[in-house]
Amino acid sequence: MYRFLLTRQWVILTLLALVLIPTMVELGFWQFHRHERRVAQNELIAKSLDAKPVAVADLTSPGHTVPRADYWRTVRATGTFDTEHEVVVRRRTNADDRVGFHVLTPLVLADGRAVLVNRGWVPAAADQRAFPEVPAPPAGTVTVTGRLKADETTGASGIKDLAGLPPRQVMLINSAQQAELLDREVLGGYVEQTAPAAGAKGPEQIPEPDHASIGAHMAYAVQWWLFAAAVPVGWVILVRREKQDRAAAAGKGAPEPAPAAA
Repeated sequence: MYRFLLTRQWVILTLLALVLIPTMVELGFWQFHRHERRVAQNELIAKSLDAKPVAVADLTSPGHTVPRADYWRTVRATGTFDTEHEVVVRRRTNADDRVGFHVLTPLVLADGRAVLVNRGWVPAAADQRAFPEVPAPPAGTVTVTGRLKADETTGASGIKDLAGLPPRQVMLINSAQQAELLDREVLGGYVEQTAPAAGAKGPEQIPEPDHASIGAHMAYAVQWWLFAAAVPVGWVILVRREKQDRAAAAGKGAPEPAPAAA
């Protein structure tokens, strides 16, 4: 009665179904884990932003790798801006997705160490290799408040990104790289400045990280699992239809229909 399942077409169809089911289940779990990571990140951002501000030196030091638990923590640092060693970070976008630069200015602390401060976004000059017009930071001693971020890196070669770049332009924000250029100790990571506000004439402030949206990963996960459940249901429907067609053909004395195509 079900001998047609041993035909080449049905064997291929069955094997294809057996491959699709675990694949779709795995894709569902992949999206589910992405959903979990997004939720955990949103909770971390909210917790960090709500935490009481602390001195930047309490959370980081020269050579220190900022752990994920301290990402976006609100920190304060008091010192003087070193505009002589100010650099800009290439290929950065603002809230409107315009491409420009981030302004990275060392803040020299009272003990002689420095912390990198990302003062915000400025548009690129007409010549991409030219140093953009950057508003000056406040002179004298200033207290900066901002979000602590980890060094940017692309691995072992991550801090060797200056070759071929115009003067005072970098691709990454990396405290080890800037320590070599400054010839002084630089605290690990950097501060994304939120205060004092730059105003209309200063660099465009970097917006607070999004921690409200969770995306559609959970919906995609459910969708993949529904697809996985539909495969065996569809296979059973095709088998029953094939059986009925063959039974009807046999009842009429007609030749059995050709096996269903894969």
